[in-house]
Amino acid sequence: MDTAPLNDKVALVTGAGRNIGRAIALALADAGAKVVVNVRASRDEGQAVVDEIAARGGEALLVAADITRRADVDAMIAAVQKRYGRLDILVNNAAIRHEVAFADLAYAQWRATFDVCVDGAFHCTQAALPLLRESGAGAVVQIGGLTASTGAAHRAHVVAAKAALGGFTRALAHDLAEFGITVNCVAPGLMDTVRNSASASVNPAHHATRTNLLGRRGHPDEVASAVVWLAGPGGRFVTGQTLHVNGGAYLGG
Repeated sequence: MDTAPLNDKVALVTGAGRNIGRAIALALADAGAKVVVNVRASRDEGQAVVDEIAARGGEALLVAADITRRADVDAMIAAVQKRYGRLDILVNNAAIRHEVAFADLAYAQWRATFDVCVDGAFHCTQAALPLLRESGAGAVVQIGGLTASTGAAHRAHVVAAKAALGGFTRALAHDLAEFGITVNCVAPGLMDTVRNSASASVNPAHHATRTNLLGRRGHPDEVASAVVWLAGPGGRFVTGQTLHVNGGAYLGG
């Protein structure tokens, strides 16, 4: 088995400072890719990921950018091109996931969730498209969520945004296939992560009632493994799909 299937590849992971994003960045680097670690404001966390990749023998670049701002995204892609001259893998991971009852949900919070989860993915994918086309084997991986399929209370904005991301994935699979670019979505279930109140409710209520067949929470590394496979040579005949990594909490397609 090739222990470095992503040698000579360059990957960009948004929201890569902690939890699933961090795990994806580390896993891509372990698979041989050079990794661009994106954060919005948490430079210390991002730099810690870059340093960890370097300590493991990999190469990484920290780029702080607000993915809801097209000018920031364009500047980030320009930095990738200047440093590496290519981009093969884009992982749209950044998200915000606060809980609030629908009756109390402010439109500004609804809009902010879509700005990051959906508009951010739009900006990053469109800005990266010229480099992904040049790759010849480009891959876009969106990080969705279990509740996009099951629904959840007090998360109308999050569920709607993640569901939109799934639809965006299927649409892009059609549009980008001619360029040899695969587009897929990985939907994590209940994960063992440390939540930051700036981007997510610290103790989501639906976690207390959700169960799965395997009887445990998943680890970010298990999501990262799915991303590496989709981004690598093993996933080249897979596109437009949502891959559920949830321990059997949801058995749909």
